[in-house]
Amino acid sequence: MSGIAPGMSVPVPKEFSVLTDRQRAIVQSTVPLLETGGEALITHFYQTMLGEYPEVRALFNMAHQQSGAQPRALAYSVLMYARHIDRLDALGDLPAQIINKHVALQVQPEHYPIVGTCLLRAIREVLGAEIATDEVIAAWGTAYQQLADILIGAERQAYDRTAAAEGGWRGERAFVVEDKVQESAEITSFYLVPADGGPVIAHQPGQYIGLRLVVDGQEQRRNYSLSAPADGRSLRISVKREAGGKVSNFLHDRVRVGDTLQLFPPAGHFTLQPGERPLVLISGGVGITPTLPMLDAALPTRRPVVFIHCARERGVHAFREHVDALAAVHPQLTRYYCYDRAEEGDGVDAQGLLTARQLGEWLPAVDADVYFLGPRPFMRSVKESLKALGVPQEQVRYEFFGPAEALQ
Repeated sequence: MSGIAPGMSVPVPKEFSVLTDRQRAIVQSTVPLLETGGEALITHFYQTMLGEYPEVRALFNMAHQQSGAQPRALAYSVLMYARHIDRLDALGDLPAQIINKHVALQVQPEHYPIVGTCLLRAIREVLGAEIATDEVIAAWGTAYQQLADILIGAERQAYDRTAAAEGGWRGERAFVVEDKVQESAEITSFYLVPADGGPVIAHQPGQYIGLRLVVDGQEQRRNYSLSAPADGRSLRISVKREAGGKVSNFLHDRVRVGDTLQLFPPAGHFTLQPGERPLVLISGGVGITPTLPMLDAALPTRRPVVFIHCARERGVHAFREHVDALAAVHPQLTRYYCYDRAEEGDGVDAQGLLTARQLGEWLPAVDADVYFLGPRPFMRSVKESLKALGVPQEQVRYEFFGPAEALQ
């Protein structure tokens, strides 16, 4: 299976760049500067790299650049790395998260020198020569190479595992759109089968694939959650039409049944873990997509499952009929729906925003395994509510590629 699972140690190559004690101290001394000006530095870094190295543009979502989400995410990762440079195991799931994103987008070893060159230039140009001395730049150069060596080694292992697995592949693989189904006013599913007629690797519930396509002459790469369980022959992604979204609108408006798309293998560490405690799946909007295969995988285990979904209104609530059908035949499944705006006959359990009080009434127990995903404000609220309700933090899992502080 591709990617690095949560809790797994990130493999360190036998031969990689080693920081001296002085270099380590220099890197850590820059943490206060990164805390106050890291986002400006990373923004300058992105402008330099994307302007001078067009070959890496496809690896970055330009919408996330414009919103500042990607610079903030990288600034956070750099800060955490610098802060824990002498104890990398304290980074927790962050390396696994980064590695899985890189694997899904097919980041390659030749991309790392480009990033390193631009990062060191940004440090020098933003902090100035008086602060970013030759010694500081040399220390950061070694620190970056150490990180690059670790990530390259882990990603190579992930690529090798996927290529060796039954139904696996390396790089891109052609898939044909077998069916296209509108699930709601905003979400459309694409059923994809290999053009070569071969088997498909068994992905884990909660993983996503990478998609490479050319839109208006420009290469684009995106990650989309797999919204159906593994069946060995096909994959399904369910894509929300985003206002101004170049790729989502292309998929909705221009991709037809019979068209061919290029896919990278499944990856991702937000996956359903085995357990006997009650399982709670909480989603908002299109965040429902990875919870669907989690739900399908959990039901045969007989563990109690609570499925909570929040949507703006009935018209944008995808997969309701599927979940209702499962609840009708699985007595251990309880489902709740919450709409911002509800009309008579919508059959919702709550209206308005999902509050801690409401969530507390729906939780089967505080001692539960909880997975949640959705828009950032929704996730922030759910995270705070679960903490206030006393759900153990080690039993709470979510997928969020960005600064952890954004969910505080």
